[in-house]
Amino acid sequence: MVSTPGIDVSVPPTGEGCVECDAAGGWWVHLRRCAQCGHIGCCDSSPAQHATAHARATGHTVVRSFEPGEDWFWSYETSSFIDGPELFPPASRPAGQAAPGPAGRVPSDWESHIH
Repeated sequence: MVSTPGIDVSVPPTGEGCVECDAAGGWWVHLRRCAQCGHIGCCDSSPAQHATAHARATGHTVVRSFEPGEDWFWSYETSSFIDGPELFPPASRPAGQAAPGPAGRVPSDWESHIH
């Protein structure tokens, strides 16, 4: 197997939702998975943008979508989509989980809070 810098296929995701949003009682629009350590963070449309914050804080520059049916990778270093291998399962949040989510924490005016 060819190794891709910034991607570790042996690491599972940290959970089913954004680690920081879950800890703070927040919500997200979509989820991104750090391809190096498995950290699940919220996307840049989300109010808190935790995936990008994680990349900046750790130097882990590759994420993969953690949305059902999406298998794309993004490099913060090059600001472009890149190819990558299958990661340790699961490949996405549960299909029944709401987006934005999680259910019960998304404000009714959520669209006015996104970037």
